[in-house]
Amino acid sequence: MARAHANGIELEYEAIGLPAGRPLLLIMGLGGQLLHWEEGFVARLAAEGHYAIRFDNRDTGLSTRFTGTPDLPALMAARLAGQPSSAPYTLGDMADDALGLLDALGIPAAHVVGISMGGMIAQELAIRHPARVKSLTSIMSTTGNPELPGAKPEAAARLVRPPVSTREELIEATTETFRILAGNMTDADLASVRATATRAYDRAYFPEGQARQLAAIVSAGSRVDALGQLTLPSLVVHGLEDPLIPVEAGIDTQSALRGSELLLLEGIGHYMPRSTWPEIVGAISKLTRSAD
Repeated sequence: MARAHANGIELEYEAIGLPAGRPLLLIMGLGGQLLHWEEGFVARLAAEGHYAIRFDNRDTGLSTRFTGTPDLPALMAARLAGQPSSAPYTLGDMADDALGLLDALGIPAAHVVGISMGGMIAQELAIRHPARVKSLTSIMSTTGNPELPGAKPEAAARLVRPPVSTREELIEATTETFRILAGNMTDADLASVRATATRAYDRAYFPEGQARQLAAIVSAGSRVDALGQLTLPSLVVHGLEDPLIPVEAGIDTQSALRGSELLLLEGIGHYMPRSTWPEIVGAISKLTRSAD
């Protein structure tokens, strides 16, 4: 792993695969560290000819941390009233972080994959800097369209639960979150969630950053019209049983992105179990090959 100066901050990143491969930037979701892109999944992408880059977003992992406690209800009210956001930073700022990482690595354009909040950031990156994005894959994410259905109450509650203080509490809380969000999970999937939660705690547990990232999401407006102006190759992946970002959001994203492909995963919630990896990696690889 290494650190790069990007957009005035430092980002921790790791590149996997041959540098001569197709550059693929992986953007993680709310509160997730780079290691939440599981090694087996990234290894499959590298085996398909990608130079896969995973990184810690600002306020997570070993990247630059910020300060300030956002008032989420006030931010939501301001957005609905069309008032300027007072969030510590925006999804656009996080998209510019990703662009800064590409600059630091000397990559003129990359294929971009984002999951959940990472999908929102990937969309922003494509909107703000279309010449730097070869293809866009939005996984289990949303356009921010206010007309879409919201999360189920039990799922939404997991995002604003009080932070835990001990290692074991985090492991149990994370496991319970994925039981709620993921739908059908095998014993192997649950074991993987526990192992990743353990590694994440030991590497860089920083729950304060999640509230600021959530503020960036809450403050963001709809990207539907801007996405409709894009002409880049794109793929939308969504679980049919997603309780956090309902599948209607994936369908809306695919509708907004002209000519995009839609991959719906039966029996899958807000999680990519190992059983989905071959299909998802295959779809991403098909997209990046055709885009190149």
